[in-house]
Amino acid sequence: MNTAQFTPAGTLTAEDLGRIHLIGVGGVGMSGLARLFLTRGLPVSGSELREWPSLAGLRALGGTIHMTHEASNLDGVDTVVYSSAIPQDHLEMVEARRRGLRVLHRSEALAAAMTGRRVVAVAGTHGKTTTTSMVTMVLQQAGTDPSFVIGGEISEVGSGAHHGTGEHFVVEADESDRSFLIYRPYVSIITNIEADHLNTYGDLANLEAAFAEFARLTDPDGFIITCADDAGGRRLAETLRAEGRRVWTYGEAADADLRLSGMASSARGVRYLAEIEGRSLGEIRLPIPGRHMGLNSASAVLAAYLLGLPVEAAEVALGAFPGVRRRFERKGVADGVLIYDEYAYHPTSMTLALQTLREVAGDGRLIVVFQPYRLYRTRDLQAEIAAALGIADELVLLEVFGPGELRQPGEGSAALIEVVPLDAAHKVFVDSWDDAPVEVARRARSGDVVVTMGAPPISLMGDQLLDALLARTGGAAAGTTALGPAVGPDGTASAAG
Repeated sequence: MNTAQFTPAGTLTAEDLGRIHLIGVGGVGMSGLARLFLTRGLPVSGSELREWPSLAGLRALGGTIHMTHEASNLDGVDTVVYSSAIPQDHLEMVEARRRGLRVLHRSEALAAAMTGRRVVAVAGTHGKTTTTSMVTMVLQQAGTDPSFVIGGEISEVGSGAHHGTGEHFVVEADESDRSFLIYRPYVSIITNIEADHLNTYGDLANLEAAFAEFARLTDPDGFIITCADDAGGRRLAETLRAEGRRVWTYGEAADADLRLSGMASSARGVRYLAEIEGRSLGEIRLPIPGRHMGLNSASAVLAAYLLGLPVEAAEVALGAFPGVRRRFERKGVADGVLIYDEYAYHPTSMTLALQTLREVAGDGRLIVVFQPYRLYRTRDLQAEIAAALGIADELVLLEVFGPGELRQPGEGSAALIEVVPLDAAHKVFVDSWDDAPVEVARRARSGDVVVTMGAPPISLMGDQLLDALLARTGGAAAGTTALGPAVGPDGTASAAG
């Protein structure tokens, strides 16, 4: 995606968009944007091909949802919004241009909503959604009522977007298609930089250059935050400081501006001591485990400090942080087996998540149900993904989810499972969605932890796993809604963004 052809933040306002229609409105990113516009009082419609969980909430807010993709959906519409998942020859895209309607990428429409606000933009290879959620909750606890759009839903809040009355707008900034270069932040947070989305960037050097370009878009009166413990973040900080830019770092490194010490993680959560400019900020506690969660939270503490907000607001908000859906999300217990769901699909985030789940499992075993996300990533990072999966005791592997990609001979999960360093008896490739719960029920025993991990469709499997485990005892899963393979392992899906 060439962002040079798109409209940067500050040119349009949300009200300029008139009646807004979103193609593929059901996915997390597009439904969050739709929710933001609806809570702002703007007329919104959208089109979908399947009943995503988010659609009921959009209807309740007054959104019009068409369960088809057709030209008549655009009647009365002023602006059509699409995501990078929508092809340019999609019939509603073609019709929008034929009618001369304004057509905006999701990032452009989101930028319009930010106009006039102090934007806190969170970027990075890993941890964007969790960090954006943490920053949002800290600002809320401080009483600022920020607007926000997050690439996930804050657990127990049930929403990934909100139109607030305050001056701040917190947004997750996606680097995958370069769309984060459209934004004009007041605060830029870069959690880490590692090789990913190389189908867009080609190599790590180009990816790092794009993050540097993103950081340079930060308001001169604002500031840039990055992690001193991350090699890519450290290189970025050195480059930007040499240019005279305002950069602040956090981490356990001795030279971090916000220095963390005594970090400890257990199944009960993570805690650490924080110090900045010779001042102790006390102990920060989170109810969720993982050193990476501690680092994510530190960026929120640092942002609050630099924005002049009470550090106590950060302590309270993080101490009650409920997590984010699909990020270390507990789904339930059945027949003594604990089920989690986790979005990780890059080997670094997979490794961190699985190491943390090992802490949770204790004396039990860790069983991973993994669906890789994108053929190019699975091919290019095959050895690293395999090594991460080797942390598991048992692996159930589904086919790669890669909508629109063509699988070449020797690519995909059949090749991946061969190099996962587990004995053959402890790993299996299943080419049918319905076979995965059967395998889990056969392998799991009381005290084990099972995690569904990877591409978005795998999040739909949790209830099926609970049902399969309960069926072993002759019970039934109370209160579950097993959705089945509405998006199957072959990658077929509606075009939600």
